Amino acid sequence: MPRPRLGQHFLQDHAVVQRHLSYANLTAKDTVLEIGPGTGVLTFPMAAQVQQVIAVELDESLYQQLQKKTPNNVTLLQGDILQLDWKTFPAWNKVLANIPYEISSPLTFQLLQHQFDCAVLMYQKDFAQRMVAQPHTKEYSRLTVALYYYTHCTIMEEIPPTSFSPPPKIESCLVKLVPRTTPTFTVEDETVFFDIVKQVFLHRRKTIKNALSPLIGTDANNVSYADQRAEELTPEQLGHLSDEIYYMQK
Repeated sequence: MPRPRLGQHFLQDHAVVQRHLSYANLTAKDTVLEIGPGTGVLTFPMAAQVQQVIAVELDESLYQQLQKKTPNNVTLLQGDILQLDWKTFPAWNKVLANIPYEISSPLTFQLLQHQFDCAVLMYQKDFAQRMVAQPHTKEYSRLTVALYYYTHCTIMEEIPPTSFSPPPKIESCLVKLVPRTTPTFTVEDETVFFDIVKQVFLHRRKTIKNALSPLIGTDANNVSYADQRAEELTPEQLGHLSDEIYYMQK
């Protein structure tokens, strides 16, 4: 029985399941990390196509039910994906998930810290639109910049509430992430870059100089784009800004 308080809205449209799997271009050599297998609607057909599935389920009752019927090439783990050490998992190269939408942001940022070939994840539509947003829009955010820096991010399709049981109150999207083999731009120090991006978007209504003054004091008045706001700057311009600050601090 689904528990909506845990974000459980189980995918029941098998046509969507097949498209979800197809977007990942699965092969018999793949090991897939599945986050939130639920009733196994993705797990079982996926296991028939790949070498191994590592399925991480938070709900203990679902975990126990899955234990009784998972095939031999499925490694089933019980726990909170945000609390587990991903480095202890068997080596994996792809990620598929129908995740609880309330963990979308921390999970995505955590995923970006790992190497993988591709990920196909189900997100709330509003969140997915933030992932691919353009500058000068309200959806453009720290998340957008991080995804642009690390990956090619594509909304593959919108999924209606009727594809789930129980139907959620919002629309969903399948999103594909493919890590960039060649960066569109580089920065001198990624830690500085992401610290600056976080700071300016945390205070996105302020000008860049006012948002950065708590970090670099009066030097903020002299940086590039000082009188603009975070949402007006492209990821490349934010990279240029972070490099300026990196050299200021050396």
